[in-house]
Amino acid sequence: MQRMLQWWQIQDGKLKPCATGEGQVAVYINPDEAERKHLILDLKADEHTLSSALDPDELARVEFEPEHAAIIMKRPKNYSAADNFLFKVASLGILVFKDRLVLIVNEDTPLFEGRQFQKINSIHDIVLRLIYRSIYHFLEHLKVINMCSEQLEKEVNTAMENRHLLNLFTLEKSLVYYLNAISSNGRVIERLRVNAPRFGFTTENLELLDDIAIENSQCFEQAQIYSQVLSGLMDARVSVVSNNLNVLIKRLNIIMIALMLPTLWIGFFSMNLPIPFQHEVATFWVVVLVAAACAVGVSVVLQRRQW
Repeated sequence: MQRMLQWWQIQDGKLKPCATGEGQVAVYINPDEAERKHLILDLKADEHTLSSALDPDELARVEFEPEHAAIIMKRPKNYSAADNFLFKVASLGILVFKDRLVLIVNEDTPLFEGRQFQKINSIHDIVLRLIYRSIYHFLEHLKVINMCSEQLEKEVNTAMENRHLLNLFTLEKSLVYYLNAISSNGRVIERLRVNAPRFGFTTENLELLDDIAIENSQCFEQAQIYSQVLSGLMDARVSVVSNNLNVLIKRLNIIMIALMLPTLWIGFFSMNLPIPFQHEVATFWVVVLVAAACAVGVSVVLQRRQW
């Protein structure tokens, strides 16, 4: 995995890359052993907190250390075609010091993109915008999940195999992970509101935090609706696939029945025994016409009975 250390500084209300050690924000991407020792020994980061920041299954939380506050939050992992409809969740570790910010991630991903990172004035703004960006990212993925779900449902309506159903199950599993992550982020937001004086949030920060709490709640409700709808329709989709297979089998049976009588009729005239009119030229065509009439007759009868 790629390892990297990035430095950013606040300039003209925006975050811009800068030389090593000159910025207020340090981003550790999958830190190696030396960087981990630096974080633990020099920055007094808790070893468990550091491991949590790199663990996608860790729950979001807020912890207070003597020299900094540690925040573990959840964010959507970038989706690729190789994931096969499985939308994953990653963790982000944030160490908030008085004059700087340390971010810990397990992969190189753009953290400061989007309209959320406009008019940045302090490290507290960055912390809140990171949470805001995560919520917005979840909403974007929910739209994609909904589009994939609708397309797979159309495929299931005409499919006779389980592949599309398995993809729907994978989407449902992704929504469960997203619900857990969004709910976990909600608890972090509430913890930040309760401990706003300890973080030194300004009035503007608190107003933004209130907006973030509302956005996260709406994001959770939207994910919950998608999950409930998808879960409720899964049984119906299984029935559709089974019904499509039954229809196919019925059609094959109709074809077999329609061919059975002509085959029986022609079989009588294929025996190595003397039969009436076997020396007549027209006998062959009579046999063929009667066989065709049998096939058409059986088909008409089955169709009228709506088989």
